Amino acid sequence: MKTSSELIQLGPLEQLLAGRIVRRLIQLAAGLVIYGLSMAMMIRGNLGLAPWDALHIGVTRHLPLSFGAVVVGISVVVLLLWLPLREIPGLGTVANALIIGTVAELALQYSDSPANIAERIALTFGGILLCGVGSAMYIGAQLGRGPRDGLMTGLHRVTGYSLRAVRTALEISVLAIGIALGG
Repeated sequence: MKTSSELIQLGPLEQLLAGRIVRRLIQLAAGLVIYGLSMAMMIRGNLGLAPWDALHIGVTRHLPLSFGAVVVGISVVVLLLWLPLREIPGLGTVANALIIGTVAELALQYSDSPANIAERIALTFGGILLCGVGSAMYIGAQLGRGPRDGLMTGLHRVTGYSLRAVRTALEISVLAIGIALGG
């Protein structure tokens, strides 16, 4: 028996018809904005990056693109990787690809890294906390996986490897590429 707190696999049309759409759209948008802000906070904290952000920063060191543009661009590339995996994006998937990078870019443009280590630690830990809150909100809205999450679930389905193994392999791979690029 499914409880209301469990995530259900819904197609794009089912996602929109699942009820409470206004509340879920607000939850999706708020979650994506919070997630984008959390990325900027962790970058400004300058104490380490999540694997995908190491990749994003690494790419910015080699292309004349801003961080936000790289986040959006990599999201689009990852969505293209969904095609052979036959993953189906939802409204939340597309919103994720566009909003998170845009919000992170705006937050980075209007903020600086603090010099004080205590402030940097607070910014980093606050960013980690908000990352969890934002993720829970946009995933809980059940309007589609984020691009990177869909890549993980598609690879899991196609390869038969556990979600844990696929996610770990993806995170290690993008981190290694990000470090190699200087992120």
